[in-house]
Amino acid sequence: QVQVVESGGGLVQPGGSLRLSCAASGSLFSFNVMGWYRQAPGKQRELVASIFGVSLTNYADSVKGRFTLSRDNAKNTVYLQMNSLKPEDTAVYYCFIDSNYTRSWGQGTQVTVSS
Repeated sequence: QVQVVESGGGLVQPGGSLRLSCAASGSLFSFNVMGWYRQAPGKQRELVASIFGVSLTNYADSVKGRFTLSRDNAKNTVYLQMNSLKPEDTAVYYCFIDSNYTRSWGQGTQVTVSS
């Protein structure tokens, strides 16, 4: 059983910053992928960023140069630093972990970018 717990969402003005955190626990394989998807109202869920190990990262084109995903392997925790936020970044952000050929999801955290 794997548990995924997110934190850090909220309301921020355009141009502002937020940091999301996600901690995974339970029966985890040492080599795994963690990351974030997001889903805006009326849109499909899309991959925002993912990380394998501590440095192999992948970002959606829409967030490159603004978002940074980092990882504390010892804690099975990832951090999504979001800078220069735009209204179109508004969505529910879901953390995931791929371990033992299984994907587990967090409950989601709302990020709203609005003046």
